[in-house]
Amino acid sequence: MMEVGVRLMGIILRLLNLLLAPLFWWRGRHQGSLPPPPSPLLLKSATELAAAIRDGEITSEKLVSIYVDRVKEVNPYLNAVVEERYRAALEEAKSVDRQIADAKQHGTLDLLVKNKPLLGVPFSVKESCSLAGLSNSVGCLENAGRRATTDGEVVRLVRKSGAIPLLVSNTPELCLGWETTNLLRGTTNNPYCLSRTPGGSSGGEGALLACGAAAFSVASDVAGSIRIPAAFCGLFGHKPTPGVISIEGHIPTLSDELFPRFLTVGPMVRRAEDLPLLMNIMAGRNKHMLRLDEPVDMSKLKIYYMTEAGSSLALIRVHQSIKDMIINAANYLVKECSSQLCQEKFSELIDSVEISISVFFSMKDIPNMLQDPANPKCERSLFMELLKSIFGGGTRSLQALGFTVINKTRLFIPQSRRPAYNGMAKYLRELMTKTLGDNGVLLYPVCNGLAHYHHQVFLRASGVMYTMIFNILGMPATTVPMGLYKGLPVGIQVVAAPNQDRLCLAVAKELEKGFGGWRPPQ
Repeated sequence: MMEVGVRLMGIILRLLNLLLAPLFWWRGRHQGSLPPPPSPLLLKSATELAAAIRDGEITSEKLVSIYVDRVKEVNPYLNAVVEERYRAALEEAKSVDRQIADAKQHGTLDLLVKNKPLLGVPFSVKESCSLAGLSNSVGCLENAGRRATTDGEVVRLVRKSGAIPLLVSNTPELCLGWETTNLLRGTTNNPYCLSRTPGGSSGGEGALLACGAAAFSVASDVAGSIRIPAAFCGLFGHKPTPGVISIEGHIPTLSDELFPRFLTVGPMVRRAEDLPLLMNIMAGRNKHMLRLDEPVDMSKLKIYYMTEAGSSLALIRVHQSIKDMIINAANYLVKECSSQLCQEKFSELIDSVEISISVFFSMKDIPNMLQDPANPKCERSLFMELLKSIFGGGTRSLQALGFTVINKTRLFIPQSRRPAYNGMAKYLRELMTKTLGDNGVLLYPVCNGLAHYHHQVFLRASGVMYTMIFNILGMPATTVPMGLYKGLPVGIQVVAAPNQDRLCLAVAKELEKGFGGWRPPQ
């Protein structure tokens, strides 16, 4: 049963969304379009590109040059790049080509590519994941000019695998939001419709990857930050089981012991075959925990599905195209893979907002995240800061201030009820873990709608209930692109029990076969 405050706020936002929809449409009706990818190499998977370099079909230097040119071509439309390292990337690519030539001469090529499976492949990095020498401000004005002194741990592992980073990409301020915009770098556009958002907080990654400006992405997810941009940009994005992949070097971070259970670093890709490869690389010494190399018997897989969390006047209904694709996916897996369809539903997910807010905002050092070091009492002037931001004079983005408002009000969930929602989170995790087991997945929406217009995020924010709950529960989840609806990507979410990431990835690969996966913007 929804709390009165949450229900009332949801009804108000739903009404405002209906009333203001024509205005957002009017503002966003004029838009340009991106030039199509000029080279077929920009359409290939990272796995295919690594093989092409290894087999001598193309040099790393040439491939990196093609990708650099593509980034330069599309970024004026997208505003996704925070800072680049093209010259250094080209030098690293030349070094790779010399290594390959030397290994071929001495008969050690197989050993080289075994240790460096992504040798010579270019990739991009979400700014918050830390790439040494490049910007690490994460859209925050007081951090302008700050640079990462070392690679984040996952970036280090990916570079160790031979891949070459090109750039760091835009995020909301301190990753606090589901639209990629901030006062320092501006707004990033969706390549499928430039007047819409690519989502957030990994929106810069989603925008670049979707139009062939990176071979794969290193991103992060604390409340849907990989999965929502993947859905809005027609990509595969995986939120791993927490604790398997290191979050060392991520900005922001919190000292609370719960934070590593909520934040994960993971991959975004155009092709499903890249997910297991990247997960094994990113997991490092922990890769044995996920058994990604073990085949999944799809005929023994149990398929649960829900087209929305529940029915309520307070909830914006899930877009029909998403509902249709969830049902189509379930039917496809039953028909083509002989999987077993299960009718049991997880009705407790209707309380995802209350559970997520109560648990996430119980972390003790959240108030410090947005404290201005020049003004330690800034929380007391929250109202004034909101007014200044609305009229263009603020030092914090509206999304970041909204995060502070939620932290202070907890959406008016009574304090006496919060322990009950903490208990519900524990119960739901145990229930879903037991029900899904080691051979079950849940097909579920990623969000309640398709990519929305810029600034519409405040009216559509309730859609995060479909992703944030699985950060709270510590369950792996993968966004799978299922096609286009009127030119916009449609994605669904595949959820599994903790440490059963391999099931998510196996289903993603099968659905790519059946529905075509990523399609470049037209």
